[in-house]
Amino acid sequence: MITQDSSDAEVAAAAARAGAEVVRALHGRRLDRIDKGGGDYATTADLAAERAILAVLRAARPDDAVLGEESGRTGTAGARREWLVDPLCGTLNHGVGNRLVAVNVALRDGSAAAVADPYEDEVLSTDGVRARGAGGRILEPTAASRLVDVNLDPPFPGAPGFRAVDLLAHPGFTEGFRPRVVSTTLALAWVADGKRAAYVTDGGDLSGSVHFAAGIALCRAAGCVVTGLDGTPLGEGRPAPGLLAAADPATHARLLAMVRETGRRPDGT
Repeated sequence: MITQDSSDAEVAAAAARAGAEVVRALHGRRLDRIDKGGGDYATTADLAAERAILAVLRAARPDDAVLGEESGRTGTAGARREWLVDPLCGTLNHGVGNRLVAVNVALRDGSAAAVADPYEDEVLSTDGVRARGAGGRILEPTAASRLVDVNLDPPFPGAPGFRAVDLLAHPGFTEGFRPRVVSTTLALAWVADGKRAAYVTDGGDLSGSVHFAAGIALCRAAGCVVTGLDGTPLGEGRPAPGLLAAADPATHARLLAMVRETGRRPDGT
C-alpha cells in the first residue's frame, strides 16, 4: 500500500500502475474524443487514467504540484516539487486498438520516475540511481538488437535542418541499424531495458516534457547516453533540441554523426 512514508520511486511506480490499469480496462471500447487540433486528440481513457494517477500522487504527496498532459498544473501553489504526468502516451495507437502505449510519471528533477506498459503488465522505475523492472531486476541497456526507434510524428520543428526521414535514408544508418516506428515513448523506455539500441526524436528542449521526462530518467539511471540532437546534455545550460538516447557511447556517437551529416545544407554548412 502506498502512503506518505513510501519512497518517491514507489509512488511513481504505483501512480503509473494505476493509470495503466485504467488504460488496459478501456482497451477496445468506443471512447469519446476531445480534439486538440492538428490531428491530435485525447480520449476518455486519457482523462480517466490521469485521474487515477493524480489520486495516487495527491494521497502520497499532498504538498507537491503536478503537471498533467490533460489537466494542466494542479496542486500546491509554489510547491518545491512537481510531478510530470502523461497518462496515455500513444493515444492514436490506443484509439485504433494498437497496444503500443505507455503511462509516464516522473518528478521534474528525474530523482524518481516510472513508465508502465499496460499490456505487458510491467512497470519500469528508477530512484534516480538505478533503473529497475519487475521483481527488482536491474535494467541493462544494449545495442545488440541494432533496432533504432525514430519518432516520425509531426510537427517537425527541426526542419529543414533535421528531418527524421533523412536520417533513415542515410547509408550509414541502413548499414548499421534497422528502423522501427512505435509512435510512443514506450520505445524510449525500451532503450533503458535493452530492447532498442537507440531512440531519436525531433523537438524542442524535452527535458521537462510530460511525454519524455520519465523515459529520460530511466535511460540516465540505466547508464544510457542521453543528449539533444546537437549532442548537448539535456537540462544542462542552453536548451537542447530534440532527443538522442543510445544504449552506449559508440552507438550514440555513430548516430550523432549521421544526424549532423543529414542536417547540413547543400553548401556543406
